[in-house]
Amino acid sequence: MSVLRFILLCATLLGCSATAFAQNPSVDVKRAVDYANHDGVVLQADIYQPKEPGKYPAIVALHGGGWQSGSRISFQYSGPWLAERGFVVMAINYRLSKPGQKTYPQAVHDARAAVQFIRSKAETYKVDPDRIGMMGDSAGGHLAALIALAHDEAPFANGYPNDPYASVSAKVKAVVGFYGVYDMQQQWNHDLLHRPHDNIAQNFIGLPPTENRKLYNEASPMSYAVKSKNTTSFYIVHGTEDDIVDRAQSDNFLLALKQAGFFARHYVVQGAGHFFASDPLSEPRGKIGEAADPVLRFLKDRL
Repeated sequence: MSVLRFILLCATLLGCSATAFAQNPSVDVKRAVDYANHDGVVLQADIYQPKEPGKYPAIVALHGGGWQSGSRISFQYSGPWLAERGFVVMAINYRLSKPGQKTYPQAVHDARAAVQFIRSKAETYKVDPDRIGMMGDSAGGHLAALIALAHDEAPFANGYPNDPYASVSAKVKAVVGFYGVYDMQQQWNHDLLHRPHDNIAQNFIGLPPTENRKLYNEASPMSYAVKSKNTTSFYIVHGTEDDIVDRAQSDNFLLALKQAGFFARHYVVQGAGHFFASDPLSEPRGKIGEAADPVLRFLKDRL
């Protein structure tokens, strides 16, 4: 076979493979679904769902990026993977902070609205409204945990009372958090030492804790890890080599959950740093592949 014919054959095979992935016969993908309009900003989601009829558990998926970058495309691999295994995945965009423009608590309200949307549209998207969970990495893990614990109570309830689904509950049954931020004061301390010119915690909140510690407590999932909230299950995943969010965040949050009687489990990925949750699951040396099956077992058990 000539070199040219070999190259053409490889290109054809790769093209077929990409087409097969894009047109997975068992997964239906709906792109750029409008789920809310907050302050003139149209918020969109990609929804991955099994093609077979049924009522499936749903997962609202929140990307990372320090509350200032990232998008719903982070779930382009895990979304179809979970849909193949019987879950509806709603991967969302939420408002991001910009220089001089905080997005707390706006990003929280955006993510809450996604839960309210998928519960309200359960029949449209083949969702069981009583089996809704959340998943997020880094900043997305923070938002997922915060909403799961504070859900329909102050200070985040009724942030947008004119939303069409504002009266719908944002309560969820289970959360998977990949290297999440669970204590905003602790993250601020970390950023102050490791990224003093880009303190993501301060950018998100809008001011340092030296000016308002109460606000940092309010924005921390750790503050809501109490017995009265312990009907939500948690699975906490963290890598041993993470230099963006200290593993101590996950360890301390896990301890607080267990002390308050939550069903809480954890998985430590040896040698993993930050960012691995959005990698392709098929990568031979990818760290997300190592955690995928334990996460799947948790979701099947708790949703």
